[in-house]
Amino acid sequence: ARRFERSQMYYPQAELETSPSEIGLDYEDVALSASDGVRIHGWWIPAVASRGSVIFCHGNAGNISHRLNSIRIFHELGLDVFIYDYRGYGQSGGSPSEEGTYRDATAAYDYLRKARGIPPERIIIFGRSLGGAVAVELAHRRKASALICESAFTSAVDMGKLIFPFLPVDLLVFDKYDSVSKVGSLTLPKLFIHSREDDLVPFEQGRRLYRVAADPKEFLEIRGDHGEGFLENESTYCRAIDAFLGRYLP
Repeated sequence: ARRFERSQMYYPQAELETSPSEIGLDYEDVALSASDGVRIHGWWIPAVASRGSVIFCHGNAGNISHRLNSIRIFHELGLDVFIYDYRGYGQSGGSPSEEGTYRDATAAYDYLRKARGIPPERIIIFGRSLGGAVAVELAHRRKASALICESAFTSAVDMGKLIFPFLPVDLLVFDKYDSVSKVGSLTLPKLFIHSREDDLVPFEQGRRLYRVAADPKEFLEIRGDHGEGFLENESTYCRAIDAFLGRYLP
């Protein structure tokens, strides 16, 4: 059952198809060890006059090389980006699990603090789709200036019930990613971004996360599908993130 579940939840790709240098950005390859010893690979993309640093928790498919548009957008917003692959993705070792992805995100955060000397008040945790759940948990484990959840689901159980309405999902799901029970106790500033036209994670799940979240919190509605919505609305999207960070970064 667990193997079936994980085959439905994680769609890793090993080969890195491109790099930030292809869009003209300098970057460094970074190798980390998670707390259980699994090797994690990431890219550090520094900004010229950095206003803060983003930890990028990506979705459940592909790897970091499929996120160049997001790297570019954050770079243009004056942010350093540290994007990493979960275990089992790209050049990271191991195989994915819920606790594993949390350990990987924590290792990424600790890299920014220790290796880069970046204080918590300049760290922004960003997660898209599955990465939204990872980002929520990371915000519980470590201090940061802000949390941005884009196209995020309420829990893996809620998603499983949508996809497999005929199965006893509550009994079958081990990797619960239960964000909806966690966001209410997070006191850092939060921005939730979701498209009403999202074809994978229902808009209502994004709204529900926002509703149960503690203040301060904001919501940005975008248009377009799950994968490309942020690009279809790029100017609105960038303005909203820029304004949100302007309110909360020191």
